Amino acid sequence: MMSGPESKTVVNESGIEIQPLYTQQSVEESGGIEFIGEPGDYPFTRGIHKEMYRKRPWTMRQYAGFGNPVDTNERFKFLIDNGQTGLNVAFDLPTQTGLNSDDLLAEGEVGRVGMAVDSLRDFEIAFDGIDLEKITVSMTINGSAAILIAMYLAMAEKRGYDIDKLRGTAQNDILKEFIGRGTWIFPVDASVKLVGDTIEYCAQNAPKYSPVSVCGYHIRESGCNPAEEMAYAFCIAKAYAHEVMKRGLDVDEFSGRLSYNFNIFGNLFEQVAKFRAGRSLWAKIVKEDLRAKDPKSMWLRMIAGGGGGGLTFEQPELNIVRGAYYALISALGGTQTMALCSFDEAYTIPTEYSARISLRTMQMLTHEMGMCDTVDPMAGSYYMETLTNQMRSKMEETMAEVDAEGGIVEMVRDGRIQAKVSKQAYDMQLDIDSGAFPKVGVNCFRVDEEEEKEVEFHPYNTKDAELQVDSLNKVRASRDNGAVAKALSQLKEDAKADKNIMPAIMEAVKSYATVGEMTDAMVEVFGRYQEPIRF
Repeated sequence: MMSGPESKTVVNESGIEIQPLYTQQSVEESGGIEFIGEPGDYPFTRGIHKEMYRKRPWTMRQYAGFGNPVDTNERFKFLIDNGQTGLNVAFDLPTQTGLNSDDLLAEGEVGRVGMAVDSLRDFEIAFDGIDLEKITVSMTINGSAAILIAMYLAMAEKRGYDIDKLRGTAQNDILKEFIGRGTWIFPVDASVKLVGDTIEYCAQNAPKYSPVSVCGYHIRESGCNPAEEMAYAFCIAKAYAHEVMKRGLDVDEFSGRLSYNFNIFGNLFEQVAKFRAGRSLWAKIVKEDLRAKDPKSMWLRMIAGGGGGGLTFEQPELNIVRGAYYALISALGGTQTMALCSFDEAYTIPTEYSARISLRTMQMLTHEMGMCDTVDPMAGSYYMETLTNQMRSKMEETMAEVDAEGGIVEMVRDGRIQAKVSKQAYDMQLDIDSGAFPKVGVNCFRVDEEEEKEVEFHPYNTKDAELQVDSLNKVRASRDNGAVAKALSQLKEDAKADKNIMPAIMEAVKSYATVGEMTDAMVEVFGRYQEPIRF
């Protein structure tokens, strides 16, 4: 008797072999239901709140910001008018790397990929007319994060908001910058110290503000697999926690305000399992390793959205469909905040048209598709529970490997983890180029060039850059330069004395010192990071 074709072997990105059929035995063999629990209860696999979206849908944010603060303020108001419930601010590269807009190194980049910021005045303009009690603000910043956090707090305080009650989030995850994006300024140890300064300062002065959003997102974009994305993020969060705890803060004083930013692209089931597993693992880490007592300290608060790494330049309209699947994954994964890249974000700053489509995609899930009707609808699936257990085990294996190699800070310091992630990115691109990793519209189901649709590019307006430099010069001319000099001197003194420099940064910000001036003052003490070269 002739046998039929053999079943092919299927292995997901995280290295887990996928079986053709799952049963109750599969769940038991993978670890059972020990970690499932109930929504709102430890270990929070099924969600950090008992009723999840039935009580409150996810916050809807889109990454937005370009040109000068006037341009960005207009886009913010457009998004809010269209139903967006939170803001996620993009800053240009000069701002992220601590340069003023008139710096020679900033030429051609002012306002190109985000909003240009030079002083507190720019924050005042960007958030003019926006109610910071109704709209929470997330800021994607890293090397210059301490400065921009101070600007946001100072702006809110100046407008009469109670800083004790102010909510918001700053990415401020510098270790992932060394691994992925590269908008670092200071050496590794000084950078980690600055993150600790912001956590400590906010715990004592702005306790509802989240000063760090640990960003697995960009590590995933840089080449790591989904399980590693979570594992590396948890290693990074532990490093920040230890930095603060050695100063005498109890974990329950700050852990509840740590948050995460995670990526979504790839296999739907792997991504959902990633989030369910990650929630229970982080809860276990905070409870057992960091010794937290407050259950809220164990919550995995996260923003999860469609990653740019999944978008394609080819057939960009397909990214609308991808975005819908990413939004579905985010909801099924139990996120607190959802963000989607717009379909044109593979090649340009989103237009109002594309931004509205992404926003409507998220709104459809809440208003049409029933995604807020019940908690954790994937629970009880033999496949999902097995995969959740297996993903948790993969994350633990990766974290153990990092610990065995000296910890995440040491691996970042000498470039080992950067080299590993870069190698994985290279290998993945080879698989895409060869067709071994299917990408619809890229290496399969392609269309002829003449069938490609024209796309709209967001123009780079050099006039905006000129206006920004002009605004910077007006600030310099109108401020008390004596007060600026005094504040910058104090900043350097505190940095040399190894004090928490956030109070000094706050004073410098309030004097309208510029991003570049404050960065230069800190560089005098800390130096600049030199990237290690590995082959």
